[in-house]
Amino acid sequence: MDSNRLLAPPTIHTSSHPADSSNSDVEDLTPSPSSAVDHSPSSLQVPISPTAKSLGGETLRSRAESFNSTAETTRSRANSFNSKAETTRSRGNSLVTTVRSRFEGDDWTTEEALRPDKTNLKDFEVDNSPFAFSPGQLNKTLNPKSLAAFKALGGIYGLEYGLQTDLVAGLSVDETSIPGKVSFDEATSPTRSQKPLEARRIIAQDVIVTDRQVQGQFHDRKRVFNDNRLPAKKAISIWQLFWNAYNDRVLMILTIAAVISLALGIYEAVGQPPEEGEGASVDWVEGLAIMVAVVIVVLVTGLNDYRREKQFTALNAKKDDRQVKAIRSGKSVMISVFDVMVGDILHLESGDAIPADGILVSGHGVRCDESSATGESDAMKKTAGSEAWQRIVEGTATSKLDPFIISGSKVLEGVGTYLVTSVGVNSSFGKIMMGLQTENEETPLQAKLSKMANWIGALGTSAAGLLFFVLLFRFLAGLPNNTESPARKGQIFLDILIVAITIIVVAVPEGLPVAVTLALSFATKRMFKENNLVRHLRACETMGNATTICSDKTGTLTQNKMTVVAGLLGTQVNFARDMEMNDEEKSVLTLASAFGKLSPVTRNLLLQSVAINSTAFEGEEDGKATYLGSKTETALLTMAKEYLGMGPVAEERAGVEVVQLFPFDSDRKCMGVVIRLASGSYRLLVKGAAEIMLAHATQELSDISGVSLDTVVLSESASMLVSANIENFATQSLRTIAMLYRDFPQWPPVEVQTLEEDRSMAVFEDVFDDMVFLGVVGIQDPLRDGVAYSVKRCQDAGIVVRMVTGDNLTTASAIAVQCGIKTEKGLVMEGPKFRQLSDEDMDSILPNLQVLARSSPDDKRILVSRLKHLGETVAVTGDGTNDGPALKMADVGFSMGIAGTEVAKEASAIILMDDNFSSIVKAVMWGRSVNDAVSKFLQFQLTVNITAVILAFISAVSSPDMHSVLSAVQLLWVNLIMDTFAALALATDAPTEKILDRKPAPKRAALITTNMWKMIIGQAIYQLIVTFVLYFAGYNILGYNEQCSIQDIGQRYQNECEFLTGLAFETCQIEHCNDALRTQLNTMVFNTFVWMQIFNEFNNRRLDNKFNIFEGVLRNQFFIGINCIMVGGQIMIIFVGGTAFQITRIDGPQWAVCVLCALPCLFWAVLLRCIPDKYAATVFGFAARVWLAGARPTIRVLALLFRPVVRGWRQLSKYVFAPTSRFSRRTAGKIFKKKATEEEKPHSKGAAAATADVEAGDSSETKEMASPTASPQQAPPPITLTTAT
Repeated sequence: MDSNRLLAPPTIHTSSHPADSSNSDVEDLTPSPSSAVDHSPSSLQVPISPTAKSLGGETLRSRAESFNSTAETTRSRANSFNSKAETTRSRGNSLVTTVRSRFEGDDWTTEEALRPDKTNLKDFEVDNSPFAFSPGQLNKTLNPKSLAAFKALGGIYGLEYGLQTDLVAGLSVDETSIPGKVSFDEATSPTRSQKPLEARRIIAQDVIVTDRQVQGQFHDRKRVFNDNRLPAKKAISIWQLFWNAYNDRVLMILTIAAVISLALGIYEAVGQPPEEGEGASVDWVEGLAIMVAVVIVVLVTGLNDYRREKQFTALNAKKDDRQVKAIRSGKSVMISVFDVMVGDILHLESGDAIPADGILVSGHGVRCDESSATGESDAMKKTAGSEAWQRIVEGTATSKLDPFIISGSKVLEGVGTYLVTSVGVNSSFGKIMMGLQTENEETPLQAKLSKMANWIGALGTSAAGLLFFVLLFRFLAGLPNNTESPARKGQIFLDILIVAITIIVVAVPEGLPVAVTLALSFATKRMFKENNLVRHLRACETMGNATTICSDKTGTLTQNKMTVVAGLLGTQVNFARDMEMNDEEKSVLTLASAFGKLSPVTRNLLLQSVAINSTAFEGEEDGKATYLGSKTETALLTMAKEYLGMGPVAEERAGVEVVQLFPFDSDRKCMGVVIRLASGSYRLLVKGAAEIMLAHATQELSDISGVSLDTVVLSESASMLVSANIENFATQSLRTIAMLYRDFPQWPPVEVQTLEEDRSMAVFEDVFDDMVFLGVVGIQDPLRDGVAYSVKRCQDAGIVVRMVTGDNLTTASAIAVQCGIKTEKGLVMEGPKFRQLSDEDMDSILPNLQVLARSSPDDKRILVSRLKHLGETVAVTGDGTNDGPALKMADVGFSMGIAGTEVAKEASAIILMDDNFSSIVKAVMWGRSVNDAVSKFLQFQLTVNITAVILAFISAVSSPDMHSVLSAVQLLWVNLIMDTFAALALATDAPTEKILDRKPAPKRAALITTNMWKMIIGQAIYQLIVTFVLYFAGYNILGYNEQCSIQDIGQRYQNECEFLTGLAFETCQIEHCNDALRTQLNTMVFNTFVWMQIFNEFNNRRLDNKFNIFEGVLRNQFFIGINCIMVGGQIMIIFVGGTAFQITRIDGPQWAVCVLCALPCLFWAVLLRCIPDKYAATVFGFAARVWLAGARPTIRVLALLFRPVVRGWRQLSKYVFAPTSRFSRRTAGKIFKKKATEEEKPHSKGAAAATADVEAGDSSETKEMASPTASPQQAPPPITLTTAT
């Protein structure tokens, strides 16, 4: 029973007994303020209807409020020792005169208790409300916790009547608009504080109530109280995204330079007459082209960001939605947390994250952790609203009473139901979360790549700065002999500046973090389709490098479809569903025959052990009636229904009075319940792990067919026989559950320890002894299909799979062998022994430890801690509340989407929607795919960066006119290819099974591997050689003459000559024809360079040394489509780019030269892959040492020379760019700000009031409640109330 869902105890209907004045422990001598009306809970009718943990039956009343019980109660209603005032009590003839107890606000009037705060007046004003209370009045109960407000609202029954709901049946699924109206006075009037008995609906147990959607369902409730959603966080508009894309300092400087260049060009073309023999100046085209290119870059980047934001918004909506259990029309149903309404009755059980504020209706042992909401670190014990109201009516209430349920808190233990009073922005958690809506997190890989981008950008900026000063010095040196006009000189200077700035644009790899985001958004979307809901993006990339997986057994490796298939009744009667389990030496009966031997009294005892001592309940799933809860318990209930004649669970529990519950505890591996028998004695029923139960049994039934429950001592031989059966069941991979009982004459028994907070409750360990053995069952949970294959794939991928389970050693080992987890040399150990080992001993056995049986959540946490200490990247699964620490500690925590508690889901990074181990393997594949996508893009971009910067630098320095072979507009096109198109293409390759054929990367592995450096440097060398040969030797290789004549030019170059000069061909000068040839050659260099990047993109689809770079390319439609765009864009630029790109059209042979020069980079990559990585590492290491030896002195000199420049730049940034940027941001914010009306945003009024409440609380407790606003890390992730789409 390793599922912590058993922590929630059952809720049992109590039987009605007449009051016995002789047994009355107390008699209140204080006159009741409303004596005319019977407010005692005993006047309530409790119909049979399923509740949270009530196995389809009644809500459980705690011992203190067991109003239909005749059990002797030894505790008064107000015997709190630290109470400021005592109650008046009489015991026999002894009269003790005391003072009436008080609580804060006890003497307040209704107006004082419900007085609005100045910050939330609008919450108290609701038009045409059919309800007695406004959202503001309901909030007064929790702002801060106020019994005075609770009293002013008429208590739990006033709330029930005023909200037009039912504390038992909940809301009706057919409710739409509410025709009648309840006034405040009617709801709070003593005569109407409780619904009459005939008004309560009782739904028959055989009626199936579905959570169907009714048109206009809960229309009035939504209008008055809103639904359980936070207003959508204001989405960044596409215009704001465009502005953010443009809000880059380098792009702004480039824009300014382009504007100046355009202005000078227009001045030259319009204001300056052309020189003789020359046409009108067309220099203005470059400035315009740069501006257009910047606009295109901004548009593409903004659209890309917009698409990414949409994807993450949709993902967050899915991530934060969850199902909660509610009672509607008298039946338990699962509803979305967003659909919770004020007036709903919700179930509470251990591990739940509370979705809305409310008042506890009924429950047992409910304790909540409210630290995230109020800052209170202690577990808060909750009192039922009916008891709190009774105490208020009697005048015995104290400030210690706490019936208030606060949203955002967690249920630590207990079970119950509560009435929802505030949802959405009106709830406590909603108000806090309104101030905590944060941006998407930055993953570790994004942070690493941002640092690398800064480092690469710094090198590129240094190269651009060096180029600028070299060209500037050349320009200044040539000024004395320069006869150009001042405008022309200014244009030359701007050309130098523009080229340098453009190199910075190309060199800064701002696409690296974007590539991670694109890969993550693509991966998380696809992972959701494969049943992995990623809550934290960092988990996606981390999972790719996981080295060990610590997996639960139940539901993860197995199907969690449990069935009782074998067992032992008493110590003699064996039974099995499958007769193949028959042992030849023993007689094994069928289940029907075995249970047929039971006498009525024994059958009733067994039925009590199954039905009463259980947390499962009747409900529906997929429209069919079934049992809901722990699969172990549902298997037992199914057995009882089929072979013990059990009727509806609610009827079995009706008339049984539960005195105390012992929730399932993962340490003691059992759970129990104490019931009061008709004879007045008490019976303790316990069930749990078979071998642990057997160790506490000292007696057995003498005859299971006998008319009475006679017991005998459990002999050693009988104990060994039972132990052998348990071992036999375990070897067949069966979970073994044993049942014990013991009768007591009174409760709590004499001389046993009791709980400090309630002396009527015994300590379990003191009564769990000398038990009577009743029987043991073997429960089968088949393995999931394909789990053995998935385990094998993980092991092939270098991931060690360990099974951590609560089952006994034999069962765990048998299942581990079936899964392929347990090997011959593998070690199996029990949790109690494991936790006793020293750290050194743990570290020595961990490499061989494969199964940890009988483990507790603390054992799992210790295991994760030691594995991380050894440098492992650990993934762990968990479903219980106590698994939270281990899930948090692990590198990647997986919670169960079906069987997991909300606390476990909150602590995890990924939720397995199907609880299937195979989905973890999918997560590993996608995690590796994300890392591979980033590495592919990094390899591609660094190749382009190195080639483009070096080519532009050398060509500009060597050119007589100081022009780079790649113009500014061409470089911007290359930058667009690098930062957007390639990122989209390389980030969308879906993983294949082959991605699991390699070992995981170590935690400290370098971003750029040796193989990547080999491909980057090798491809850069090839591309530089090809482009330099074309640029410097192209004339001779292609047959162009340096000194061309008019006759040699011919008609072929007539168009180019006329275009460049603006004159007729006959008057065209020779130098202009040479310019035409140079333009064609530069066009070929540019075209060849771009085609090499397109072909090299295919090379980068593989990161290993295998040759098939086209594997799976047809399955990636993104890759094919983006490459078509790139090819089409390049062809269009060559044909129509013209002066804007400073190119000209080229003919077929020239196109062939370009493509044939670029295509060999594919074959060059094959040669590079043939070079062993170890040789490449040796060469790179030697080259790095040589480079550093020469670079360090150079860097020192450059640092000394450029220090004044850096200081000047900082001053310029401080006093010019920073104010300009602030002004532009403020202006853009005003322009792009959306002004929503009340009709467009119905939640805006509530949101504003909620924010004001948090910011201007008027008490210390309010400040405590709002404290997470100041410290966001203290607030839990928004798992309950979230941004709705």
